[in-house]
Amino acid sequence: SSNYLLLCENEQIRYKFIEISHQFIKTQYYRLSDAIANGFMLSFSGFDTYFTSRTLENNRRNVWFAEFWEENFNCKLMSSSKKEDTSRKCTGQERIGTDSKYEQEGKVQFVIDAVYAMAHALHNMQKDLCPDQSGVCGEMEHAGGKKLLKYIRSVSFNGSAGTSVTFNRNGDAPGRYDLFQYQMNINNTPGYKVIGQWTETLQLHIDEMQWPNGEMEIPSSVCSLPCKTGQRKKMVKGMPCCWHCEPCDGYQYQFDETSCKLCTYNMHPNANRTGCQPIPIVKLEWHSPWAVIPVFLAMLGIIATTFVMATFIRYNDTPIVRASGRELSYFLLTGIFLCYIITFVMIATPDIAVCSFRRIFLGLGMCISYAALLTKTNRIYRIFEEGKTSVTPPKLISPTSQLAITSSLISVQLLGVLIWFGVDPPNTIIDYDEQKTINPDKARGVLKCDITDLQIICSLGYSILLMVTCTVYAIKTRGVPENFNEAKPIGFTMYTTCIVWLAFIPIFFGTAQSAEKLYIQTTTLTISMNLSASVALGMLYMPKVYVIIFHPELNVQKRKRSFKAVATAATMSSRLSHKPSDRPNGEAKTELCENMIQYICS
Repeated sequence: SSNYLLLCENEQIRYKFIEISHQFIKTQYYRLSDAIANGFMLSFSGFDTYFTSRTLENNRRNVWFAEFWEENFNCKLMSSSKKEDTSRKCTGQERIGTDSKYEQEGKVQFVIDAVYAMAHALHNMQKDLCPDQSGVCGEMEHAGGKKLLKYIRSVSFNGSAGTSVTFNRNGDAPGRYDLFQYQMNINNTPGYKVIGQWTETLQLHIDEMQWPNGEMEIPSSVCSLPCKTGQRKKMVKGMPCCWHCEPCDGYQYQFDETSCKLCTYNMHPNANRTGCQPIPIVKLEWHSPWAVIPVFLAMLGIIATTFVMATFIRYNDTPIVRASGRELSYFLLTGIFLCYIITFVMIATPDIAVCSFRRIFLGLGMCISYAALLTKTNRIYRIFEEGKTSVTPPKLISPTSQLAITSSLISVQLLGVLIWFGVDPPNTIIDYDEQKTINPDKARGVLKCDITDLQIICSLGYSILLMVTCTVYAIKTRGVPENFNEAKPIGFTMYTTCIVWLAFIPIFFGTAQSAEKLYIQTTTLTISMNLSASVALGMLYMPKVYVIIFHPELNVQKRKRSFKAVATAATMSSRLSHKPSDRPNGEAKTELCENMIQYICS
């Protein structure tokens, strides 16, 4: 493009072209058809008449016209001419448009409007600066370019195309564009038709537009359709107006048109992924199938334990109750009762109080039970071992001593719980990772006590140690006569209990990564404790209760013997254990041990 300063003087327009960058104006365009070319460029017939009538004689004021003449007609005016590629002489009679091809320059409109803009600006400046005289006054001569530019930007008039000519604050004129559509005309031939204009605003004649296949609805003419809610725009490289729609997946939500953001750890996307909402909180409910079975077993166990305890209290002074060791029996029944009670504590809604009770009673019931059983089996073992070598009774076999030993074993568990309380006070947490599924709609936060799997095993670890030790003593006393102070029932109880807990441990740790961890671990833990308590209750106490209630004639006291006689029987029993018995089923051994039974069980 080129920049020109167009000056006019008075009412008569005189052109003084001062070249700034180039010596001519040139426009490049791709001509697709005459219809397109003629449609996009406005033609002014008055200019055509004026320009085609210009000759070397009537246009001498234009110093470049002679050069244009040589170029246009491909001839030579004089010897000093720069035109050297032809020997033809210009006659001066050539006519523009007749002897040469002529086509009006597409920017003539803008040149005309520019001249008039300058004329209006100079006219307005002259009226303001020289109000009392005509022509250019002294003040106007020294006005300067900045002031003239201000007047140019302030002009407003109708241009050569009939549209308003104005300038914005940046000095740009408003654009004007004709909109064409290539369509079939009334003669059924294709061509371009004006369907609208753009002059600061759009004027579109939709009723004059045609669509493929005669459709009446306006087709979508976009590179990309708008994305749906919950989708972001992924821009196509090199095409700023085109994009692909990508859904915000996982725990992401649509932050804006082009990006997704991840919800915080305790939130998940809403249904249309326009934001985040809190993840629902769940806990083990009483009506859940995972809770119904343990609660049912615990209620049966509590009823049975209460019945056994009431029976023992009712028949407290009878030989069977006394022979079972009343003090340790009540300890053991208390531990069994707590094993059933812990089911309700484990299923209850977690809070500070519930979490505290869980820590206290989780291992306490088992600890009391196995401490009492360990004390019993240890007493039996020591009596038999001492009786083989001495007639003196072993130490710490009295009821008071047995209670002291049992209490000491239980105090270790209580001390561990107190230390646990001090180091890590009870608290509730909401675990959002346990049930954080791939599908965010199914994600749940789990309300639970702040107790880890390792802490649960450590709390039960001491009770399991007592259980294993008790099992060892049960194995050592397996040769004791069947009716000797519960030795064999205790052995069967411990064997069964070990099997239960050996099945519990892999289930408990094997489900650590499961989304159902809360339910599976709580259910397996409570059922294991219920089964352990039920085995002890059924094998150790139900036979006694059956005899007390249905066969009272067997609930009688036998003759007491001295420990010396018992020791003698134990020695003979030890010898017999190394010799084949002449009697069937070990009758001799059983008979020799009955003196010892009567001493200890009394």
